[in-house]
This record gives sequence, structure tokens and C-alpha cells, in this order.
Amino acid sequence: MRVVVAEDEAIIRLDLIEMLREEGYEVVGEAGSGDRALAVIRDLLPDLAILDVKMPGLDGLTVAAQVVDEDLCGVIMLTAFSQRELVNTASQAGVLAYLVKPFQKAELVAAIEVAAARNSERQALRREVADLTERLAARKAIDRAKALLMAEGLGEQAAFARIQRDAMNGRTSMRAIAEQLISDRL
Repeated sequence: MRVVVAEDEAIIRLDLIEMLREEGYEVVGEAGSGDRALAVIRDLLPDLAILDVKMPGLDGLTVAAQVVDEDLCGVIMLTAFSQRELVNTASQAGVLAYLVKPFQKAELVAAIEVAAARNSERQALRREVADLTERLAARKAIDRAKALLMAEGLGEQAAFARIQRDAMNGRTSMRAIAEQLISDRL
């Protein structure tokens, strides 16, 4: 797993990187400020980012929200602050795990594994939603094109068969043929 670590305290950042490497994680980038963290994450596209809440420039919660909005990677918050308000804000930002300092290596590994599993589930769900959205758009276009062909005198099965045949002959999707039929008739 490729990880970016963002922590403004250099000693803590180096200790964290060492712990991660000892556990077999690949630390591909590090940052001491929120602005730099966001740039590194965008550039390296890691599997996971571990962010401190309080950092110079952009704070970790702001970075986390942007990383999640852009679907760049999973995020774990690492902080000395355990106030419920911060935890709620992190959760609303899409953070996958929240780790309070000081922490043990076992707690870090557990948080990483939970975050990785949640991130995989989230990515699978996004792929499924994208697939369903595409299928729905195709279905709507095909139904609309069928209706136009039926208005020209074809039966429903014949209209569908024509779209299907044109897609096979043109080596393209039925949606593309349907959208072309629609635009040609408008």
C-alpha cells in the first residue's frame, strides 16, 4: 500500500514513516503543511493519506475534504485532539479512520487496514453507481430512439432490432446509435 504522510512536527512525521515502513507500507511522499500535502497527494495518487489535523496552511480536515471530493485516496486523520466536534467534522469530510496521539503501532496498523477496506468498498460502490448511471442513460436513449422509429411506422421489436443491427454494423454501442438517431430527427 502506497501512503503519504502529512504531519507538521518533523520528529513525529519521521517516526510515523519509520513505523509504516517497518510494517511493509510504502511511504511515497511526505509533507509538513496542508498545502504541500494536497499537492503531494494530487501528484502521487497514493492509496492512503495520513493527515494531521492541525498543520500550517490548509488544516488536515480541509485537505481531507478536498482529497475525498476529488476521490484521490482514502484518508486517516492523526491528531492529538479527540473533541467530538473534530471527529464529527472528519467523519463528514469522508475520513475513513481517526487516530489520536499518542498511539501504538498496532493501533496505526489497525486504522490503516480498516481505512483500506472502507476505501475499497467506497471505490467499488462508485464504480457500480457509474455503471448503473451509464446503463440508465443508455436505456433512456434507446427507448427515446425506439419511440421516434415507432412514430415513423416501425413496430417496437423492429425499432429495437434496427438500433441493435446498426450498432453491430457500426461496431459501436446501441446508445451511440440511439443518440445519433435522436439528433438526426431533432
